[in-house]
Amino acid sequence: MKDRKFAGKTVIVTGAAAGIGRATALRFAKEGANVAGWDVSDRAAPEFTAEVEAAGGQSLFQVVNVTDSAAVETAVKEVVDKWGGVDILINNAGIVRDAQLVKKNGSGFVTGLLEESWDAVIDVNLKGVFLATRAVVPHMIRRGGGVIINASSVVGLQGNFGQTNYVASKAGVIGMTRTWARELGKYNIRVNAIAPGFIGTDMVKSMPPHVLDTMVLRTPMGRLGTPEDVANAYLWLASDQATFVHGTVLSVDGGVVLGT
Repeated sequence: MKDRKFAGKTVIVTGAAAGIGRATALRFAKEGANVAGWDVSDRAAPEFTAEVEAAGGQSLFQVVNVTDSAAVETAVKEVVDKWGGVDILINNAGIVRDAQLVKKNGSGFVTGLLEESWDAVIDVNLKGVFLATRAVVPHMIRRGGGVIINASSVVGLQGNFGQTNYVASKAGVIGMTRTWARELGKYNIRVNAIAPGFIGTDMVKSMPPHVLDTMVLRTPMGRLGTPEDVANAYLWLASDQATFVHGTVLSVDGGVVLGT
């Protein structure tokens, strides 16, 4: 059997039921990790468990609403009780509720982005990262260190039309990442973020062809990224090959930021 670099390591992946989260869980499993996958529904639990274990990892699927502090704390305790600690936290969960700030109709301007849409995105994408990290850090300190990787986005670096709430959340993730890097480095806890570009998840692929064509045109490498592209970035940042990478934002975008 090949050397499995994460054998004995425990990783939590939020938003693990599909897309980038699922690919990330499987990537760590292939390297022998214990993988706790969090999602708001248990519909994907049987497939997740089977795939992670077939890939070579141990599996624990947990139904967790990352905006619920008590639920997050309970889930982390279950992971620690099962495997003795947490080595890696992948804050991957996120949602979108896109709308322009205001819209113009025949009689003037009307509200576009609703307050409830703002709250929903900020709660999951920003508060959820905060709550999960706050719950995990004490266990990492007791364990002697760890790795936290947060999902930002290229739009958190450059903005995007119709995504005020999403952009604010992803820019906030970058700010938290850099703050925690300053606070937690002394505990041997590395904190970084990734900024994916246009990634060909099932949700993205279901968009109209002209939208997909535009995404590809905006990407200098001429294709959509794959969930596995992002999963590989997560894996590298969590590995011993990146032990001096701390407080950074790694773009996984095929050159989108350069090409805009």
